[in-house]
Amino acid sequence: MASATVELKGPGEIGWMREAGRVVAETLNVLETAVRAGVSTLELDRLAGAEISRRKAKPAFLGYRGFPATLCVSVNEEVVHGIPSPKRMLREGDLVSLDLGAVVKGFYADAALTVAVGKVSPEAERLMEVARRSLAAGIREARVDRRLGDVSRAVQETVEGQGMSVVREFVGHGIGRALHEDPAVPNYGRAGTGPRLSPGLVIAIEPMVTLGGPEVRVLADGWTAVTADGTWAAHFEHTVAVAEDGPQILTQA
Repeated sequence: MASATVELKGPGEIGWMREAGRVVAETLNVLETAVRAGVSTLELDRLAGAEISRRKAKPAFLGYRGFPATLCVSVNEEVVHGIPSPKRMLREGDLVSLDLGAVVKGFYADAALTVAVGKVSPEAERLMEVARRSLAAGIREARVDRRLGDVSRAVQETVEGQGMSVVREFVGHGIGRALHEDPAVPNYGRAGTGPRLSPGLVIAIEPMVTLGGPEVRVLADGWTAVTADGTWAAHFEHTVAVAEDGPQILTQA
């Protein structure tokens, strides 16, 4: 890629990131089964910490820029960076977004998914499906000699084609020896623009999708971002390596 600030990874480095990604994926699978009405978001955070520790990895988020937890737990209109709390109990019909990172041998991986708490409304189900599809569309474009704008545009078209919005204030990112590296990976953009994708680039693609407008605001805790119009949001993310034979999802069990 053109920018000297973008660090391309070799096979050994991607191998460690894949190991970190496996820890993230396995932990998210455990958390997904633990999501139910009556569970507090703090219980999910403690479970995440225990699962990461059991796999001899380190949490990526705990203490990062002062974040006080292992897991970001965002419910309904909360978009991202929700702080776990013993007072926030999940209820039937909620949507809960779980965002998690892990570190193995100094290499990071990051992923997120949104989970339904019991039976949710058809509108909430559709929101999750569109967000999930937009992530898949972005990953398909993460190929050698495509441009970053191709990834961004694929996400945006999938979401806006269904009458929903992508959050613009928060974007995906490069990842590797640090949780956030260059390049930024917006969920909106123009196809055919931006830097060309090269083998060894690793990016976290993470659409944040809302039923209403794209605007968000941050609550008084300094972390939790919510939709400005109060509509619900969904968040899906994978860490993806660009390779000669196509995109490789590193955050899979």
